[in-house]
Amino acid sequence: MRLSILIAHLEAFAPLNYQEDYDNSGLLVGQPEMEVHGALVALDCTEAIVEEAIAQNCNLIITHHPIVFKGLKKITGKTYVERVVLKAIQNNIALYAIHTNLDHVKYGVNGVIAKRLGLKNAKILSPKGSLLKKLVTFCPVEQAEELKDALFAAGAGNISNYSECSFNATGTGTFKGNEHTDPFVGEPGIRHHEEEIRIETVFIAQNERKILLALLENHPYEEVAYDIYQLENKLDTVGAGMIGWLDEAMDGRAFLNLVKDRMDAVVIRHTKILPKRIRKVAVCGGSGSFLLKDAIAAGADAFVTADFKYHEFFDADEKLVIADIGHFESEQFTSDLLIDIIQEKFPNFAIRLTEHNTNPINYFI
Repeated sequence: MRLSILIAHLEAFAPLNYQEDYDNSGLLVGQPEMEVHGALVALDCTEAIVEEAIAQNCNLIITHHPIVFKGLKKITGKTYVERVVLKAIQNNIALYAIHTNLDHVKYGVNGVIAKRLGLKNAKILSPKGSLLKKLVTFCPVEQAEELKDALFAAGAGNISNYSECSFNATGTGTFKGNEHTDPFVGEPGIRHHEEEIRIETVFIAQNERKILLALLENHPYEEVAYDIYQLENKLDTVGAGMIGWLDEAMDGRAFLNLVKDRMDAVVIRHTKILPKRIRKVAVCGGSGSFLLKDAIAAGADAFVTADFKYHEFFDADEKLVIADIGHFESEQFTSDLLIDIIQEKFPNFAIRLTEHNTNPINYFI
């Protein structure tokens, strides 16, 4: 299939505008219109992964972590990043990364962790802002319902478990067209008064083009009056980390054993085991120390994540148990998630999980 078709499916699941500003998700090497006949999925893209793709006749590598994270000024093969990119280009292999945008969707990386730990009623720990916009437009009363139908069909008006949400108020609009106009109502050169409906509805930012097309194609006026506002409201289905509840409370040691088993962790670095039992659990795949305050504020009894620095462990302040299971360990099941996402839509596409463990950290036990 064309690479662009596969990318469109992945980005419908985890839109690129959900990624953090510092991130570099998306197509890193390759052309959207190239034909892909096989994909290799891994957490990281290393030279060994590229070699495996060549051996398995895969011309696409999909990873969670982007191999190109900072700007490249040269591609001479001097560093491992340059060598990976160079080898991919030489062998016509596309590289695609789906990183913090996959972290931020409810059924993404953190959803996998929550499911493996058996957390119930899991929700986003730190919802993301600046993703919602509001459309305001004005339409003749008789055509308002038809216009709203088109806007809703394009994705407007969805709020959590509700759809087709809008606010409507009746008022009077005025306009006067010049000699070059052909107005839907009224006559050129004469001020016209029209009873109109003011329609307000929200939409997710990435749907803006679809919403505007629906508006302009279905509104009866020659010149459509509308406003778009950026909203500060948080989108509670998108954001960092997740928090949920265990079926039953358990003591700290039993909980750590559960985490170690379910997450296939070699070792867990943790703060002091507290006397209170653990029921409410926050999770974050990868480096999650930035969410510690959110986990505490949400009343979590434990926080499962990775990459805590020495002094950051003190910040738990005996309010919860930090369980640092390692970066690779917290995200290692992401590759299985990506395969599931793709196979659900394209069951006959040749996709395979890497046979390599890309964890750069080794443990001497």
